[in-house]
Amino acid sequence: MSRRYAIVGLGHRSQMYLGALLGDWSDAGEIVAFCDTNRTRMAHANARVTATGRPAVPTFGPDAFPAAIEHADTVIVTTVDATHARYVVAALDAGRDVVVEKPLTVDAEGCARIAEAAERSAGRLVVTFNYRYAPRNAAVRELIAAGRIGEVTAVHFEWVLDTMHGADYFRRWHRRRENSGSLLVHKSTHHFDLVNWWLGTHPELVFAQTGLRFYGAGNAGAAQSAGPRPPRAHGAPGLGTDPFLLDMAADPYLKSLYLDAEHEDGYIRDQDVFTEGVDIDDTMSVLVRYGNRATLSYSLTAYAPWEGYRVMFTGTRGRLELDVCERSWTPPQAAIDPSFTGAGGDEGIYERLTLHEHWKRPERVEIRSGDGGHGGGDELLMNDVFHGAADDPLARQAGFRDGIRSVLTGVAAAESARTGQPVLLTHEGTRLAARADRGAGA
Repeated sequence: MSRRYAIVGLGHRSQMYLGALLGDWSDAGEIVAFCDTNRTRMAHANARVTATGRPAVPTFGPDAFPAAIEHADTVIVTTVDATHARYVVAALDAGRDVVVEKPLTVDAEGCARIAEAAERSAGRLVVTFNYRYAPRNAAVRELIAAGRIGEVTAVHFEWVLDTMHGADYFRRWHRRRENSGSLLVHKSTHHFDLVNWWLGTHPELVFAQTGLRFYGAGNAGAAQSAGPRPPRAHGAPGLGTDPFLLDMAADPYLKSLYLDAEHEDGYIRDQDVFTEGVDIDDTMSVLVRYGNRATLSYSLTAYAPWEGYRVMFTGTRGRLELDVCERSWTPPQAAIDPSFTGAGGDEGIYERLTLHEHWKRPERVEIRSGDGGHGGGDELLMNDVFHGAADDPLARQAGFRDGIRSVLTGVAAAESARTGQPVLLTHEGTRLAARADRGAGA
């Protein structure tokens, strides 16, 4: 059935959905409204629309959101994380279906508001966790569900972001906790959701320690630089030589979407990562206990020389290990110029899934990847979003409860790091316990 879509938030995250509806998934319906704080970005989106021969889409500011969704069946929310709850709740209360980028929201209050709206609404809410669809992660779920390592008792999960990808969170709006909830919410929500999904359980108790060690003013990264840091990359003396200064003018996409748009709302996309104003952490360690008594030790580092993750599952019948290198190293020029296409990045990448069953030789498990992002996973996600979830034995499509569990794990971790105390989650991981009860059962 052809549907009508409104997209709110026309930054980078919207482009995947926009491209899908203008391309391979155009049979799913039409775009009837754009809503954003910035008209230049909406014009950028409309340029993509008219380039396909379609008429321009009507545009609306945030205050006109009710008018923007008046003729829509489904609202796609790809705004700054801290605004998700506002748009999701309003769309659900208007009876619309909602597709929202992860994280669902950034705090416990937003989770509660969305849960209440979802319960009372006729609309349906989907949270897009694309990592569930990556073939390597799906293979992990299949092996665990088949009982190949027995009951999982412990998980060790290490994720590393390199100094190209990781740094980008510290020059954008994500650098402020009020916008993103910190990387424990914005980024780790992916990883916490994977563990919930892999194990088929929910978090109960969270303890964490975190720190800002590399980015920000006066930390290790800044100490490696010579001379004072500029407030931003554009126009800075070191632009073109300093790998931490992003040259947006060198990339037509970033230039038109952000540099040419900043005069409207003052949003600076290329702030220096070593300046004042960063209040999120770049080094995180988390312990989680789950409803089935399994435990997780998790770490996220945002300044590694390579990018990827390692996750190891210990079970009562064996062990399962997934090693992924998504980028083995980054040439300095690639960090400076997003349009750089020289060597590096694709050298030495790998994914290895190894099954160790008791009393047997290790077994290398084949991973059948497809074309496109995340080993073909992005295409599977778009199929679910625009054509409806098929009868999927892996249950990859995520709803609001999945979104809440992953967000609250990150919220609890941030709270634990702040107070030095463990934080208890209740009601199958969808609510934080009252402050006085936090730490009970630790």
